[in-house]
Formats: sequence, C-alpha cells, structure tokens
Amino acid sequence: MNTPPPELLIRPLGEAALCCAVDGAITLEHQQRIWQLGAGLAKVAGVLGLIPGMNNLTLSFDPLHTEAATLAQAAQALWGKPARGRPLGRQVDIPVRYGGADGPDLADVAAHCGLDIDEVVRRHTQAEYVVYFIGFQPGFAYLGGLDERLHTPRRAEPRLAVPAGSIGIGGAQTGIYPLATPGGWQLIGRTALSLFDPEAEPPTLLAPGDRVRFVAEPT
Repeated sequence: MNTPPPELLIRPLGEAALCCAVDGAITLEHQQRIWQLGAGLAKVAGVLGLIPGMNNLTLSFDPLHTEAATLAQAAQALWGKPARGRPLGRQVDIPVRYGGADGPDLADVAAHCGLDIDEVVRRHTQAEYVVYFIGFQPGFAYLGGLDERLHTPRRAEPRLAVPAGSIGIGGAQTGIYPLATPGGWQLIGRTALSLFDPEAEPPTLLAPGDRVRFVAEPT
C-alpha cells in the first residue's frame, strides 16, 4: 500500500524556472519520487530542462510556450500519483586508498565518531550507497546510505585545494570529488578512478540511481 507523499512545495526561480521541493528527511523513497516527477515532467510541452537535487527538482521552461502555473499544476498532479519505485541502476565498485596522504582527516573522523580507524573503514566499505543526484561540480555524486555512526560535520576551515578522486564525508553524506577544487568535507581516502571525462560518453562515471560500493585497497 502506497503511503501519501509529503507536500510538494513549488516556488519560482526567476521568470522561466520552478523549484519543486519536499521538506523532511532525505530518504531513497523521497529521491525516487523526485526522479519519477522528473520523468513525468520531461514529457510536458514547454519544459526545457530538469535538474534533480536532494529532495528537490529544478525545472526550466520556455515562457513563450507554457506558463509557470500550468507546469505547477502538472507537477502537483504527477506528485500525487503512486510511487513506482524506479529500479536502481548499475553497481559500481570504487577502489579506495584510505588514510595517510590520501585521507588526511580519517583519524579526525574516527575520533569524532568514537571509533578506531579500522572500524571507520569497515563501516564505510560495508554499506551499499545510492547516487541521489549529481551536483556541485561535474560528476560529483551525492550518495545516500552512509552509516549513521559515520556522520561527521564538515571541516571548520575548508581546504583551498582538494585532490581529484578524494573521498569525503560531509554531515550525513559521503561523496567523491571528481576534480581538484576547494572543499570542506572530511577527507578519508582517495580513488584513482576518473569520475568525469568530458571526452567520454557519458562524461560522468556515475548517474542518479546507480549503486556504489567502496572497496579498500591494501595499504
């Protein structure tokens, strides 16, 4: 039996975009509803682009061919439909070198969580994660499924340069930096895999709905 969906809040973003968002917990069920909403809105005339986020979906449209009120009505109608639970995508294994120069914050994460370093690595590698959305920079996958014992606040002082491939924890999320960039997540490891290649098709290794497992490389 399908449970009623949470309220969908819709607000304008300028004259040619809408943000459809839901308050509450960040869950796979909510994210699957966001994906379902996007799939439905993609078929509506006048819609130009759809960008899923965490518990939200940004919709851009052509104001010469449709109106915000019409699209908001369509979004609410689609949101009220039973959740279909879109099947998850590929499973992708990510090899990781934990700690040392590759994971300079691993010891700090362990201390914050009251765990030893080996237990942090064990918990980080035993979970199966789901890509909720791609954001922040090309190929940066926000992953759901982090063990609650590993939730750790972001660094008080962000780094000016985080190496590409770094695995980080920021609050209740874990993710992989595909490109060198400033960043404030706690760095616990690094992978040699390329997460973003503009010459490839598709250019990103991961996509929303993919399942991810981290595999610790021997030290």
